[in-house]
Amino acid sequence: MTICAISTAKGGAIGIVRVSGTKAIQIVDKIFKGRKPLMDVKPFTVHFGQVMDGDSILDEVLVSIFRAPHSYTGEDSAEISCHGSSYILQRLCELLIANGCTLAKPGEFTQRAFLNGKMDLSQAEAVADLIASQNTAMHRVAMNQMRGGFSNRLAELRTQLLELTSLLELELDFSEEDVEFADRQKLIDIATDVEKEITRLVDSFATGNAVKNGIPVAIIGAPNVGKSTLLNQLLHEDRAIVSDIQGTTRDVIEDTITLQGHLFRFIDTAGIRHTDDTIEKMGIERSIKAAEKAQIIILMSEPGVPFPKIVIREDQHVIEVLNKSDAFQALSGQGMDWLESELIRCIPDTNTDDVLVTNLRHKEALDLALSDIRRAKQSLEYQMSGDLISEDLRQCLSHLAEIVGEISTDEVLGNIFSKFCVGK
Repeated sequence: MTICAISTAKGGAIGIVRVSGTKAIQIVDKIFKGRKPLMDVKPFTVHFGQVMDGDSILDEVLVSIFRAPHSYTGEDSAEISCHGSSYILQRLCELLIANGCTLAKPGEFTQRAFLNGKMDLSQAEAVADLIASQNTAMHRVAMNQMRGGFSNRLAELRTQLLELTSLLELELDFSEEDVEFADRQKLIDIATDVEKEITRLVDSFATGNAVKNGIPVAIIGAPNVGKSTLLNQLLHEDRAIVSDIQGTTRDVIEDTITLQGHLFRFIDTAGIRHTDDTIEKMGIERSIKAAEKAQIIILMSEPGVPFPKIVIREDQHVIEVLNKSDAFQALSGQGMDWLESELIRCIPDTNTDDVLVTNLRHKEALDLALSDIRRAKQSLEYQMSGDLISEDLRQCLSHLAEIVGEISTDEVLGNIFSKFCVGK
């Protein structure tokens, strides 16, 4: 089946319609008038001509030609660059469909690329992250994963696991002859290395998720110390209601901004104080939960008002802000440059080439793989039977294979690719 779809957003001066499938070039050739038939041209070439709507010219276009397997999808493909008129793009798709194309579903081009072996599933998911990237850090992480950084790391782990499994199973084959093909301590050392690397990947999810969805910053303080004013200053808009009445903010308010290429997700919370108001109590409880989940806490107060006492984790950063003082005035914006510098100082280092896990599906599979390798390691230490250890190792391999799509179901694939935009 040959598919087509508009691959560019509305409103641009230029639009692109993508076509892929066994009859892609043949179908485009039916509506294209150029110097020579597209069926006769070389791959990786671009051709100027007109798209014909019956006897009329719909538009003057450029057509790029790709032949299997050297294309994004691994199939014969064509990309038609035309003017960005909604009418032209829509009519172009109608003409393609009338000549044998089917309208592509969301993510179908990338799904075909995965099914044709052009990329694994984690790389396909990185394509969606790259499209959604809004800042330097998100772009860097998505590009690293799309180019195989995460996949290569998983391949190294699987090579180590396969070595462990093969040595143990070879030992089982000769168990009656009492032959040991590998020193158990060496096997324990390999399992330990695998455990350490999977643990590092699991632990990287906190940073990766913050890069992808925004570093969570909770603004915590007593009522009326200027938390909502500070949020409005950070966002450069009146996002939160500001009032002299205590308890105005009764729910968590969230919004994001980008500072120096890093996405921050700010959370304005209800002022922490003793109250008998049931609704305000609920807001305060949510404030405490927001503080627990935040990576950075802006602890806010004013002269004469103590900072609220909250439990701080070792991995959290706390920035104390004394509002309405000589150094800081949220209402006028005084001290905001200092605060933004402090926020940048607290962000995790994402400038390295180290792999960061950003996808919850990957994190869950890694959690299971970590449990498997820990059981296998413990069994090795207790000198348990090789067949029991091998089963845990096979489970670990299976969970890693799920990440790259070597083991997947139509339901999983459908869920992943349905979140893509049409045309990608």
